[in-house]
Amino acid sequence: MARKRERPGDKGALRFAKGLARGKKLLIIDDDPALVRLLKLNLEIEGYEVYSALDGVEGLRCAFAHRPNLIILDLMMPRMDGWTTCQRLRQMGNTPIIMLTAKGAIPDRVKGLSEGADDYVTKPFDMEELLLRIEAVLRRAERADDPDKPLYYDDGWLRLDLPARSVLREGIPVDLTQKELSLLAYLFTNAGKPLRSDEILDRVWLPEEDPIPELVKVHVRHLRQKIEREAQNPQYILTKRGRGYMFRSLKAQNG
Repeated sequence: MARKRERPGDKGALRFAKGLARGKKLLIIDDDPALVRLLKLNLEIEGYEVYSALDGVEGLRCAFAHRPNLIILDLMMPRMDGWTTCQRLRQMGNTPIIMLTAKGAIPDRVKGLSEGADDYVTKPFDMEELLLRIEAVLRRAERADDPDKPLYYDDGWLRLDLPARSVLREGIPVDLTQKELSLLAYLFTNAGKPLRSDEILDRVWLPEEDPIPELVKVHVRHLRQKIEREAQNPQYILTKRGRGYMFRSLKAQNG
């Protein structure tokens, strides 16, 4: 599983030359000391600043102390499992989370995403794949918005400020994962246009993440629960049968 060293010009060296890892802090929360050492070594070779914790309780302390740019979180741990740790991390903020676990069934992947994870990697894994997924999540967090697209929205109930990555519902901040925020931004910047699941996957997820349509449904459901007045009767994120999902602006209706 250890990653081989790259020669100049290889894919890994090219990624490193782009400087994506520079200044980025990663936190590994896993109860396997050998795996933590291996991950730490490979990530530091890439240029990341890496912190680690061997259980969820220690992980929460590290997350609060170091404010990482991304967290790699194991699922099965003593003291506090990955599900609970993920929930607590989400209460602290929107730091991207990649769940790392031996459980790979679709229900487990869906549950991991429903708890607020941004991606899900199963053990055993290929180090190159994990590095690609880390980079993909970080790129999405930093991806610049199209300058011709709308950046702000405020109808009195829902307020979006995309440059500030801020979402308010009745003036109260909404706690969104990086993926949920990216999905909401994509729907909003295409307001009034139905978007098929494959289009959304193409823009919000990257090919190397092996995205599946179920992910779109899961994240749309979470967004509705967080921003709608009634999740079962959505006013903003509509389902257009046979055509996909669409963000509806209420500003025009409200004047």
